[in-house]
Amino acid sequence: MTTATLRPAAPLSHAPHPPCLSPVSVRPARPGDAAALAALSEPFVRSGALRERPFGVYAAHAADFLVAEASDGTLQGCLALRLHPAAGQRHGSVGVLYNFCVAGHRQGSGLGARLLGAALARARTQSLGALFTATTGSGRLFLRHGFTPAPVSLAPAAWARALDPRRGARVLARGV
Repeated sequence: MTTATLRPAAPLSHAPHPPCLSPVSVRPARPGDAAALAALSEPFVRSGALRERPFGVYAAHAADFLVAEASDGTLQGCLALRLHPAAGQRHGSVGVLYNFCVAGHRQGSGLGARLLGAALARARTQSLGALFTATTGSGRLFLRHGFTPAPVSLAPAAWARALDPRRGARVLARGV
C-alpha cells in the first residue's frame, strides 16, 4: 500500500505590476467618477459579492471612494470609507469600508492591497477608533491587514441595520 504525502502548495508571487498591465495610481474619487464606479461595481453586484446601490449613491458619496486609475484613465478598482460619528459608539468615531472592487484582470496583482493600504492611511488621518467591513468572501486580504471577526453589535448601528442577513456577510473589524 502506498501513501501520499501532502505538501503545502508553493506560495504564489504577485508582481506589483505584471508586465501585461499598465501601472495604476490610487487617488480620491471625484464626482465625475460616479458612472465608472457604478460600472466597475456591476459585475460584483451580479455575482452577489456586492449589494446593489443606485447610481445616485455613487454620485452623492464619491468623496468616500479611493480609486485605482490606469494610465488610460479607466478605473481598475475602488474602495470606499464612510465615517460614522461617535454618537453611541464605544470606539469614538469609526469608519466602514465598503464597495471594494478590483477589475477581474487586475485581481491577484496586488492592487487590492494597495487600495486597502491607502484606505487604512486615510482612516489614520481621521483619528478613527475602529474600522469595520462586511464580506461575503473569504476576507483573506482584510485578515492579512489586521481585521478580525467582530460581532455586528460593535459596528455603527445605522450600518449594521443596513446589512442584509440573507447575504451571509461576515463582519470584520480592526483598530486604527
